[in-house]
Amino acid sequence: MTALVFVDSNVLIYAIDEGNPKKHEAAKLWRAGLWKSRRGRVSFQVLQEFYANVTRKWPPARDQVQAEIRSLFSWHPVAIDAEILESGWQLQERYKISFWDSLIVAAAKAASCRYLLTEDLQADQDFEGVTVVDPFRCDPAEILQA
Repeated sequence: MTALVFVDSNVLIYAIDEGNPKKHEAAKLWRAGLWKSRRGRVSFQVLQEFYANVTRKWPPARDQVQAEIRSLFSWHPVAIDAEILESGWQLQERYKISFWDSLIVAAAKAASCRYLLTEDLQADQDFEGVTVVDPFRCDPAEILQA
C-alpha cells in the first residue's frame, strides 16, 4: 500500500484562498493529487478549523465550504476520542508542540499516515513515524509517486 498523507486545515484553506497565489497553486496541486491517489486523510478537528476559518473570512462561502467538507468525508476523517486525546497529550509533552498540533499529529498516527502535510510544524520532523511535509516547499510528485 502507498503511504497515506494527513492534511492540515491550512492546506485546505490555501486551496480556495487566492490571496497568496504561490500557496494557492501549491495547495491546489496537493489537493488534486490527493484526490487522484485517494491517499488524503483528515480529522474532524481539521474539518472544523477549515469551516471556521473560511466562513469567518468569507461568510457567503458557507454553502460551498459545507459541500467541500461533505466531499472530504470520503477521506475517512478521524474523530478525536479519548485515545487520541491521551496520545496528543503525550506528543505535546514529548515534543513541546502546541496542544492543537499534538492532536493533529495524534490523528495522523491514528489514521496510519506516513506524512503530515502542514506549514505549522518543522519540515522533515519525524513524530514517531509521521513525517512533516511543508506543502509549499515540496512538490506533490515527491510524495505521491513514491
